[in-house]
Formats: sequence, structure tokens, C-alpha cells
Amino acid sequence: MQSLLLLLTLSGSVACAAPSAPAKTGAGIKLTDEQALEIGRMIFQNEAGGKVQFLTHWNDGEDFASLGIGHFIWYHEGAPGPFTESFPPLVAFLESAGVPLPDWLKRPCPWKSKDAFFKDFHSQRMDWLRKMLEGTIPQQARFAAKRLEDALPKILVGLPKAEQDKIRRRFYDIAADANGVYALVDYVNFKGEGISPTERYHDQGWGLLQALSEMQDAPEGKPSAESFAAGADLVLTRRVKNSPPERHEEKWLPGWRKRLKTYAP
Repeated sequence: MQSLLLLLTLSGSVACAAPSAPAKTGAGIKLTDEQALEIGRMIFQNEAGGKVQFLTHWNDGEDFASLGIGHFIWYHEGAPGPFTESFPPLVAFLESAGVPLPDWLKRPCPWKSKDAFFKDFHSQRMDWLRKMLEGTIPQQARFAAKRLEDALPKILVGLPKAEQDKIRRRFYDIAADANGVYALVDYVNFKGEGISPTERYHDQGWGLLQALSEMQDAPEGKPSAESFAAGADLVLTRRVKNSPPERHEEKWLPGWRKRLKTYAP
């Protein structure tokens, strides 16, 4: 995966702030257009099997549309759920990148159920949406990378100093491997930062913070990427065990594990 060699800026600088404010450490990920396209295609394969029709999807038992290469969540009006809504920030990112977008895309999801969504699946509006999403894979990959860049300072807030140092070290050890950067970008978009109080079952989360916490220390590069995948498997298995029975989350676990195997091939 030599074309996926990503440049990670390991900036140790600390922003000046009032004594009560937490220190902020930069973790800048720099992607060329080619690298962004490749990592975007990998996320696209994970979420949508690399198929254009699955760029617009609505899963069984869910109250939101799943759109784009990362199946970014879009809630309809009046139905915000426990998971972080990621499609509106993507829309704002695309617009800031100069992608022309219609006004309806900047409002809540116009489809209020899975049935309504798929009844409209072959409409002009939905066809346009898929074409736009297919044509902006590099931009979506950059959006995903930015979420990771922003994630590290967020997940360190409130942790004891020793824990901050451990999490930061593990993050950088994973990122020393080109495929490890893909793993970090993919996971934070796949299961979030792990800091939202609503993304918990029995007060236990399953995001990036939890995966980094549960992994074992390993040498930098591929061994750390392998350990991260094992930590992610642990927290996702725990999530399924803790999930409400009516959600039937056990059906997702085999696919999640298949995805984790791509983190350290």
C-alpha cells in the first residue's frame, strides 16, 4: 500500500490558554489527492461494498439515512437519535470546498422512514445525490481525515496526564504505519470518537477512545495497528453484548470484524 503513505505531522506544540483550559496537541494529517482518493475508496468498500447504489442507503431498524462513502448519518426533522449526525457537517465541508449544492441538502433529511426513502430511490433527486457523492470521494476522504485530526485533542480532554500520554503514544504508534493511518481515519468515522454521552450502552462506549484504551502497547507501525484492531474488536464485541435485545446488533458483528481485518492485512 505504498501509495497510501500518509504524512503525519507529529506536532508537540501546546496552544497558549488560560490555566483552566486543557492543553491542545496537533495531529495534522496531510493527504495528497491520490492518497485521499485511495483511502476514500477503501472506506467506500467498507461501508458500501464499492457500489454506487449503496452511497444512498437506509438500514433496517434505523431512523436515519446513511449517505456517502462513510455512510454518514442524516436524521429527518424531529428524529435526532443517540448517534452523532455526520452528514450535515459533510455538506458544509463540501460547500466550503466549492461543490455546488442545492438548498434541500442543507436541511434535515427529507425522507422520514426507510419506506419513503426507497420509494424515492430512483427519483431525479436521488439520482443526482448519488452522482454527486460518487464525484466527491476525495473530498469525503478529506472530511474523514479532518475528523480524525480533530479527534485526538477531543478524546484527551479530561483524562489524567498519564492516560493522555498513553493514548497519544498509541495513536502515533499506529499512525507510524501507512495502513494504520487508514485504520484510524476509518474507525473514527465508523464508530466515532467515543466521547458522546449518548453513544453508550451500560455507560460503556465503543469509539476511538475506547479502542485505544483497550489495545495493548506494541512497537510502532504494523504491530500497533494489529493491536488497535484487537482493541476495537474487544469494544465492539462488548457493545453487542450490552446492546438492547430489540436492536439485534449481533447481526452486525461478523461484518465489523471483517472490516477490522483490513486494518493490519
